[in-house]
Amino acid sequence: MSHDLLMALVVFAFVSSITPGPNNMMLLASGVNFGFRRSVPHMLGIGIGFMVLLLATGLGLGQLLERFPVIYTTLKYVGAAYMLWLAWKIANSGPMADQPAQNAGTPLSFLGAAAFQWVNPKAWVMAVTAMATYTNPNQYLVTVVLVTLIFGAVNIPSVSTWTVFGVGLRRFLADPKLCRVFNITMALALVASLWPLLREWL
Repeated sequence: MSHDLLMALVVFAFVSSITPGPNNMMLLASGVNFGFRRSVPHMLGIGIGFMVLLLATGLGLGQLLERFPVIYTTLKYVGAAYMLWLAWKIANSGPMADQPAQNAGTPLSFLGAAAFQWVNPKAWVMAVTAMATYTNPNQYLVTVVLVTLIFGAVNIPSVSTWTVFGVGLRRFLADPKLCRVFNITMALALVASLWPLLREWL
């Protein structure tokens, strides 16, 4: 891979990872409601789960979805249902950690965050685009692994930024009513990210 192409890949990985999307909206809410430390499994689940998705896409999953579009359609429906459930969970999160434990809820687990990548529309677009654009047919396996490793190195710090933003907002959202408004807003933003999928159904 040439130096220019490598730099282009790093920029693509950074921009696609740090821009708003379902993962980052959920991490922002997690930072507000649970703090940074309790959100670490969520962040690692996103990063490692996406790396697995990237690797699988590069090793033939993308071609499989093209050959059997019903699989992709099923993933979209499952993904939409899961995102709606996550939005409901965020909207009904209790106030922050200084509130009674029974109302505090729990952050998304490592496995839950990793599994979410497989039904996250933005993650699929990123994975397919990265493998189609930045792999070299003459050194395919090497470049698939390289793309995956670069995304892993860039993705986790990028998405973690949103958790840090959330932590920074905690003191401004100490009022349970403001925290409730924030959680509902984040839930609506997550639902809004489904709009491209909803347009296909309408």
